[in-house]
Amino acid sequence: MPEFIMGSALMLENINWENMWDATLETIYMSVIALFFTFVFGIIFGLLLFLTDRGQLWENKAAHFVIGAYVNIFRSIPFIILIVLLIPFTRMIVGTMLGPSAALPALIIGAAPFYARMVEIALREIDKGVIEASKAMGATNGQIIQKVLLPESMPALVSGITVTAIALVSYTAMAGVIGAGGLGDLAFRDGFQRNQPDITFTATIIVLLLVFILQFIGDTVTKVLDKR
Repeated sequence: MPEFIMGSALMLENINWENMWDATLETIYMSVIALFFTFVFGIIFGLLLFLTDRGQLWENKAAHFVIGAYVNIFRSIPFIILIVLLIPFTRMIVGTMLGPSAALPALIIGAAPFYARMVEIALREIDKGVIEASKAMGATNGQIIQKVLLPESMPALVSGITVTAIALVSYTAMAGVIGAGGLGDLAFRDGFQRNQPDITFTATIIVLLLVFILQFIGDTVTKVLDKR
């Protein structure tokens, strides 16, 4: 047993736990901030996609086409390429391409369209009869959105944002490769480039733990909201 403990300690001898903790906090910071704005913009774009479609409350072919094109384009671009494409925009907004805050524009712009499609799908699963009944009772469009569409689709919306949150964690790892900080940066810079696999392994384990925690929280909230 003592030999096993010593061997385990030697396996992790290259790890600076303070740096690992700081990198974990940077990953959490990027994920939480990006997730908040992704949820807000995703709900907005998803609602617009749904409401401007044929036969819906705000039917508008031109608006639906423009919003759909934006969503399709930005959710199709590989994230690592999107970061590079947004370098001028990021520098204009943040002032730098280095650090966790510099990753936020790309994280939000990349994840919001992805979530918007999930929102649209969730809204399409709502029974049309519920919407028609609300109209018949004299509900305004705003009331239908607030009292029918969002509440009825909430379990699916939470499930969707859980999937998006997990994707965002992986996005932060990719952003770390170009100097955004976080566990991805630490794993690549100190682990891979300096040939210290214990750092890469530990950073990977922490990322997996974050993913499991997010999945657990999302599943729990979804079960609470789902009254079926």
